[in-house]
Amino acid sequence: MKICVIGGANVDITATSGGAFRLGDSNPGSVRVSWGGVGRNIAHNLALLGDDVELLTIFGGGVFGPIIAGACRETGIRIDRCETASEGTHSFFVSINNADGDLVGGVADMNATEGMTPEWLEERFEAIAAADAVVADANSSASALAWLIDNCPKPLYLDAVSVAKAGRIAEALSLSVKKSFFALKCNALENQVLSGAPGVYRRYVSVGAEGLQVYQDGRLHEFPALPCIVRNVTGGGDALLAGIVHAGPAASVEDSARAGLLCARCAVESPYAVSEEIRNLNI
Repeated sequence: MKICVIGGANVDITATSGGAFRLGDSNPGSVRVSWGGVGRNIAHNLALLGDDVELLTIFGGGVFGPIIAGACRETGIRIDRCETASEGTHSFFVSINNADGDLVGGVADMNATEGMTPEWLEERFEAIAAADAVVADANSSASALAWLIDNCPKPLYLDAVSVAKAGRIAEALSLSVKKSFFALKCNALENQVLSGAPGVYRRYVSVGAEGLQVYQDGRLHEFPALPCIVRNVTGGGDALLAGIVHAGPAASVEDSARAGLLCARCAVESPYAVSEEIRNLNI
């Protein structure tokens, strides 16, 4: 399947405590630098699943931008229509995990994506129109997301990213003329910000260890999480959405949920945001 992904691509700096995390203190542990970003992670997972993926993003300035761009090419993600921001415009995510891999907190510096305006997207409409499905994360502005909702001619999947950014999707729906799109992926807290996300045909709500809730046509479908050993939760939601998208817009609720949960399990059992093991899944 041909998929266009629109969103962030950044440097992930992940610190994991060696024991119980103590707030306000220096905690012994490990620090890892890797390539991330919700949009980039989703694109990477989809490429591993065998899809034809094009990423639309603005890479951060400085030394890391060209490195991340090169890493995207190596994984088979097409980036011909991407840009690199000027020096001093960043794209970083710093996260702190406890010893069990659960997120204690994080800070995202994603000002590079502010250049992804409606006009910027319109210039790349050819890539959007040529795809079988389009995925966008909420790192883009509300006005850019509203433009996508109104102009995307293919099934559109949106990722809420975080509680702080979920409100952009709600604002985008209020700004748009169409006021509806195919699918939303969020967690329980983001879903509260979106007030149940009216105007969404299919809503996937990750409830962590409890699994996945899917709302469609006023009905709730619940799926338990798959048994796993959690090593790192960063990237689990990105893999979940990648699996859902890979299953295809015509997939049933059950089949799309199964694909998403299989990918999510691979991700959280890996120390990295994207697990290479996803390429071996039979979905």
